[in-house]
Amino acid sequence: MTETIHHFIEQYGLLAVFLGCVAEGESAAILGGFFAHQHVFVLWHAFVAAALGAFAGDTFFFILGRSFADSRHVVRLRRRPGFRRAYRLLNTHPNIFVLSNRYVYGMRLVGGIAAGLSTIPAPRFVILNAISSLIWAMLFSTLGYFFGLGAEQLIGKALAHHERLLIGLGIGLAVAIIAWLMARHIAKRERAKEF
Repeated sequence: MTETIHHFIEQYGLLAVFLGCVAEGESAAILGGFFAHQHVFVLWHAFVAAALGAFAGDTFFFILGRSFADSRHVVRLRRRPGFRRAYRLLNTHPNIFVLSNRYVYGMRLVGGIAAGLSTIPAPRFVILNAISSLIWAMLFSTLGYFFGLGAEQLIGKALAHHERLLIGLGIGLAVAIIAWLMARHIAKRERAKEF
């Protein structure tokens, strides 16, 4: 069973990192770095997959906001907690907002839509988004790589191949749960501010 999981991760893991980074993808980038440390991927491959996924996701939401502002999906996203604040920040500090939006958990999706609805020129958004995506991917992939190093130091080098995969999946699950709890807390706080 674990050999099948290992083979599946080797075959499709980078695609999963890319797809995971299209949305709120910190855990996917961290897992990419962790598996790079475990020699399942090459680190720069995990880095590129994370950067491309982050860039594609934010660009998609930018285009969605810019081209489909009146569609029901965009209108529903505009009602999410934090949208008004993101739009206000974007209009006062567009460069800083685009560069830093992906680091505020739960704001990435509404931030992309807000950027699309704003007056920021598309070429400027693309350049700033590319810079931000590269830095973000490097940061979180490296963090995952060091998680792998820490797990190896903590548990020892005697780990079998399948145990490393299970630890990686456990780390990914823990990061996803912590991120979900943080997003939930931020959303409650934003709803309280709106009322």
